[in-house]
This record gives sequence, structure tokens and C-alpha cells, in this order.
Amino acid sequence: MRILIADDSIPVRERLVGIVSEIKDVTVVGQAGNTIETVLLTKELNPDLIVLDIKMPGGTGMDIIGDIKKFNPKIVIIILTIHHFPQYKEKCINAGADYFFSKSGEFEKIIDVIEELISK
Repeated sequence: MRILIADDSIPVRERLVGIVSEIKDVTVVGQAGNTIETVLLTKELNPDLIVLDIKMPGGTGMDIIGDIKKFNPKIVIIILTIHHFPQYKEKCINAGADYFFSKSGEFEKIIDVIEELISK
């Protein structure tokens, strides 16, 4: 599984790379620090899964979910955010995000989702 990590925080990206790189059959193909970079790398690298933050320079993750899904509707999008509000979750899911997790305690759920997807 090819994964793109999109978050403006370098420490968060490094933590995510460390976590998902330990999963068998996973390769982190790229990292993005803003929404423009995320869309460009998505089109260039065509990952299977994107871990996407909501608040980033250049816009929000919510703004680009539709663009990503138009490019490739099969890309799995996991929103990982500190802005874990019901209205954000609803907006992200309605835009096409597949999962919505909080940075404050749900990093491990990303591992579960990836392992489940790989086993299919």
C-alpha cells in the first residue's frame, strides 16, 4: 500500500511515517506540508491512501477532499486532526473522506485501518 502523508507539522509527519512504515507492505511515497503540495503529489504519485490534516497552509483538507476523489475515487482518505468537532467530521465525510480521527488519541486507529485494507 502506497501512502501520502499531508500535515503542516513536521513532527506529526515524522511520527506518522514512523508508525505506518512498520506495517508490512506499506510504503510512504510522499509527504506534503500544504494543500497545494498535497494535490500535486496526489496526482504525481497516485497513492492508495492519504492521511490528511484539516488545517494547513493554502486552504483546508476539507477543501481538497473532492479534488482528490475526482482524480481517483478509490484513494482512501483518513482525516487526522486536532479539530475533532462533529461539524468538521460531517463535512469531511460528506466531501468524501473515508475516516475521521483525532490527533489527541486516535493515531493507533490509522494502523488498524491500514492493516484491514491490506488484508482485503
